[in-house]
Amino acid sequence: MKQKSGVILIVDDERDHADGMVEALEKQCDKAIAVYTGKNALEILRSRQIDVVVTDLKLDDEIDGLTVLEEAKKHGNRTQVILATAYATIDTCKEAIKRGAYDYLVKPIDINQLRTLVSQAAQKAAAASASREQEPTSNQKEFIFEGVRGKSPAMTGIFEVLRRVAPTNISVLIEGQSGTGKELLAKAIHDNSRRWDKPFMPVNCAGLTETLLESELFGHVKGAFTGAAADRKGLFEAADKGTLFLDEIGDMAPSSQAKLLRVIEDGAVVPVGSNKPTMVDVRIISATNQDLPKLIENKEFRQDLYFRIKGVNITLPALRDRVEDIPGLVDYFLKEAAAEVGSNVAGITDAAQDALSRYDWPGNVRQLRNTIRTMVVMCDRDKLDVQDIPPEITQRRQLTDGSRPTAALGDVSLDQLERQAIEETLAKTKGNREKAAKILGIGERTLYRKIKEYNL
Repeated sequence: MKQKSGVILIVDDERDHADGMVEALEKQCDKAIAVYTGKNALEILRSRQIDVVVTDLKLDDEIDGLTVLEEAKKHGNRTQVILATAYATIDTCKEAIKRGAYDYLVKPIDINQLRTLVSQAAQKAAAASASREQEPTSNQKEFIFEGVRGKSPAMTGIFEVLRRVAPTNISVLIEGQSGTGKELLAKAIHDNSRRWDKPFMPVNCAGLTETLLESELFGHVKGAFTGAAADRKGLFEAADKGTLFLDEIGDMAPSSQAKLLRVIEDGAVVPVGSNKPTMVDVRIISATNQDLPKLIENKEFRQDLYFRIKGVNITLPALRDRVEDIPGLVDYFLKEAAAEVGSNVAGITDAAQDALSRYDWPGNVRQLRNTIRTMVVMCDRDKLDVQDIPPEITQRRQLTDGSRPTAALGDVSLDQLERQAIEETLAKTKGNREKAAKILGIGERTLYRKIKEYNL
């Protein structure tokens, strides 16, 4: 029996075209889904595993086919994307292939060509999935999960825990400062679990009012509250057989905590305004940047809920506590940003890399990622350099190896700070004035004059 082509997503703002492709493909695939806007395509790609996407290049909203392609590729190499366009040009097709598209079709679409191309793309998707399942799990493997990078001892230990935890259904609590990558880690757990082809549904518990959060989680019936104009399923039902990620769970109101506990214990969801339960099978991954035991002491968080969500506890370290991971992260974010904006930037100088490694990154991995993206956008050369680093980074980066100056900045003159910066940079570069000047962002002549001025 010929192998079916998995789950196919058709994206076309002309409904007749989309529905026609679904009809043509439905016998050769497990499921074919049609959506008519780029926005709906992105929602599906973020919530479930798709094997092949066939998307029109020009869509009747702000999101085009290349954006759909970029979203598909964010979730790994499994999903294959075929672009369909009536406006095919060599440049457009080259750009699509460069960004990871499997191939393209020119409208009007030949149905036999569509079927053949989708079948071939699905085979590649299946091969990518099989390759991932056969990846070695050695501790020496540096990059374990898609989008999660690190070779430091702290991250190596976390990866080992995740290898054991991901295939199970046990709940996971991820702790760490804002920006350390808690949601990324949660998505990695889901993608490496037996639920990988089911929905991954994230919700920020701190970003919604108590009423809206309960409606978001459990759903509501028409008339349950002002503005509830129709029945609506909650994220628990949407995530059935998949994973629900509860970000910033420490900010959840006590009444919502009680309802959440009941759902976790019983597996039954009751929408707001209803008394009819619906059974669900959902894995819970939670995250917080707060001290939950302290919240429990202050009667702000339920202890019984804490023990329910804390099946396995993972603490993500701040970026400043795993400095050895910064070069790998910079390289990954640089390639990601260059592909996203179509830049020719292909590397970074040692001086710029050193400067980034010496900064303490209060915003953690999220701040580093945004910084690299900004640098790539603004750079007009093939390598990022010190002058591309945003001023707030170069002006505030740490002047010592991993520790803050002992005196408060308000108690130190600019001359003293400048002298300290030059002295310590020269020491770090072992007297190499050319390299020191690049790190400091000044000319060699200026550095030489400052050395004489401060008698260094």
